[in-house]
Amino acid sequence: MPANYSIWGVWVLAALLAAPAAAQQAPPTSASRSYTIFFRGTPIGREQLTVRPDATGITISGESRMALPVNFLTRHAEIRYRTDWTPESFVLDASIDMADLMLRTTFANGTATSEGTNAGRPIQATQPMQSRTLILADLFFGAYEALGRLFVDFGTGGTFHAFSGPGTDVPFRVLNTATERMQAGTSTFNVRRYELLFTRPDGDININLSTDEAGGLIRVSVPVQGIDVIREDVATSTARTQIFSNPGDEAVVIPSVGFNLGATITRPKASAAAGASPGSPGSGGPEGPPLPGPPILPTRFPAVVLLSDSGANDRDGYAAGVPIVGQLAGAMADAGFLSVRYDKRGTGQSGGRAESATLSDFADDASVVVKWLQARKDVDPKRIAVLGHGEGAWVALLAAGRDNRIAAVVALAAPSTTGAELVLEQQLSTLDRLNVSPGERQEKIALQKKIHSAVVSGTGWEGVPPEMRRQADTPWFQSLLAFDPAKVIRNVRQPMLFLHGQIDRQIPVEHVERIANLARTTSKSKSVEVVTVRGANHLLVPAVTGEAAEYGTLPSRNVSPDVTTAITGWLSKTSQTIK
Repeated sequence: MPANYSIWGVWVLAALLAAPAAAQQAPPTSASRSYTIFFRGTPIGREQLTVRPDATGITISGESRMALPVNFLTRHAEIRYRTDWTPESFVLDASIDMADLMLRTTFANGTATSEGTNAGRPIQATQPMQSRTLILADLFFGAYEALGRLFVDFGTGGTFHAFSGPGTDVPFRVLNTATERMQAGTSTFNVRRYELLFTRPDGDININLSTDEAGGLIRVSVPVQGIDVIREDVATSTARTQIFSNPGDEAVVIPSVGFNLGATITRPKASAAAGASPGSPGSGGPEGPPLPGPPILPTRFPAVVLLSDSGANDRDGYAAGVPIVGQLAGAMADAGFLSVRYDKRGTGQSGGRAESATLSDFADDASVVVKWLQARKDVDPKRIAVLGHGEGAWVALLAAGRDNRIAAVVALAAPSTTGAELVLEQQLSTLDRLNVSPGERQEKIALQKKIHSAVVSGTGWEGVPPEMRRQADTPWFQSLLAFDPAKVIRNVRQPMLFLHGQIDRQIPVEHVERIANLARTTSKSKSVEVVTVRGANHLLVPAVTGEAAEYGTLPSRNVSPDVTTAITGWLSKTSQTIK
């Protein structure tokens, strides 16, 4: 959670934003809505929001219950703003893991005064308010309603300041804004999306906010934490945000066993799909200049199934502001390939149960898509490749080892170790950045290893905090820890391309040669190639340091052309050898 754990208890990332009185707007209309709270695609709670305007300002109130990763019950939360959007009061009556929290903060004359109790301990604090501030409490996600409406009224420029409870001040700003289309059933409507960057002492954090055109709250997402809060009328399998689109995109439904997968096909552009060789009509070359007339399209296209990384559950593979899979689909189309990308089971427009899904289940879904493509008249059934990013690379390898209908595999940023080793490696990297004491470091590592053992064996949870068990004791995490690419690669016969960003800090570049060597020495494949892209991070985007903390300030949100050129070049060469 984007929470600040301080002497005041569990404080969520809150902010106070005062707008100039000269820009007052008409009061917003009343609204009452319900929201579903998701953690890594699994529903963990619900929130009810009420917005009431009157002649003197606006009141945002609600109640919520959340079970994971922190047991949190909000009996009543209420935020009051004056007509000029300066804050007037904030009231919270809640309990955190059975400990009561009562807080009342009033705002007047540039000062915030708080009083209440936290687990029986008194709260009393007074502090100056920064200018350009507004109340936002993540454990009362409805607070973001005010931020969305204020952006509509006053714009998004400049630096704001977040009040995260008594004694704190966190600057934040809007990095990007975009207008998107939301699809609910067969209807679509405009959505405004804001990417926010909060500069906290323990590291920057990005939060994505989606609103309707009037500023009404639709969705709050914290990608790095796996938290999504979505308005219930668009939180079903019939709704999705059209975050990214390419020319030639078409929404489709792919039947699976017991449920459907919501997907998008991207068809090749005519110029790339002509498939003409030098000297053929319409191609130019040594026989002369191009002849007039439309391009000659192949009857059947080679195809690619695109699989996203962990945490990127939507079909566009959206991570830290980059629609990785959506952009790759466009690159495939430019090179003459038909591609399919889809929402993971239990999310977006795909059915099934996300909470029980494993890596093996995800591989089964990929095979379902391959089989569906083979039946299409516009696809060459012998030239269907799978391409996966991060965790998706593992899923691609697993599917290829089981399914001979897959002709080739592209693995982007693929880990070379077991899942358990990978998690520990990433934990050590995080501890290095936090500069914790040797004793604390050893305690955290020992606890992580204990959790791993308990997840795999099903026993030994004694001494593990309940909230950590609830977060870790899932079929997905169990399958991740047990996954061993060395065992999976043995069964892969298809040509393989392993591509890695040189400055990837999430899955360091050392992994690419290790996993490629596994493929060369143990697999049944006769073709294994490696590409390392200079200056690319884990998102496959040009970067400077490659660290996750840099994601919010990347100047480009586009997958590196060196990445797409390497992929499409290899796929084109490989597909020509398949008969």
